[in-house]
Amino acid sequence: MSLLSVSASPRSLALLLFAGMGATVGAALLFEHVGGFIPCALCLKQRTPYYLGLPVAAIAFASAMFGGPRWLTRAAFTIAAGLMLWGGGLGVYHSGVEWGWWQGPADCAATAGGVTRNAGDLLADLNAKRPPSCTDAAGRFLGLSFAGWNVIASALWLAVAVRGARG
Repeated sequence: MSLLSVSASPRSLALLLFAGMGATVGAALLFEHVGGFIPCALCLKQRTPYYLGLPVAAIAFASAMFGGPRWLTRAAFTIAAGLMLWGGGLGVYHSGVEWGWWQGPADCAATAGGVTRNAGDLLADLNAKRPPSCTDAAGRFLGLSFAGWNVIASALWLAVAVRGARG
């Protein structure tokens, strides 16, 4: 039986969507805060659809779980699908910037420096720091950058949301 089988209930699809979106953005946060991968401006923008999508997926789940109106469940899935389409588009755009296929935004050119050890200089240091360049992938895993992996994750969660919206 496939992940998106015909017999999948809206409740299970909504739970899968919520858990998957949470795991995706959670992994990005772990890579940043535990792994030390500093995100660029486009990396941070790619998280927005997930931050917005998590409560939407929770609404879809709650509506399906507690017998809410079918239109509400389908609307939440449709909104989540739109958010994942947006997230995937941002990932494609960012991947293209990293591969040099097109230019990124002008505010993505600066690079970050080291972290200050002097608490007195912290505010000045925060004002002077800039995120890393969007053209430089923080790392590549199996040939894909984080932006490339976001395209795959967004496509997967888009498929789940579309399946739920059709429900």
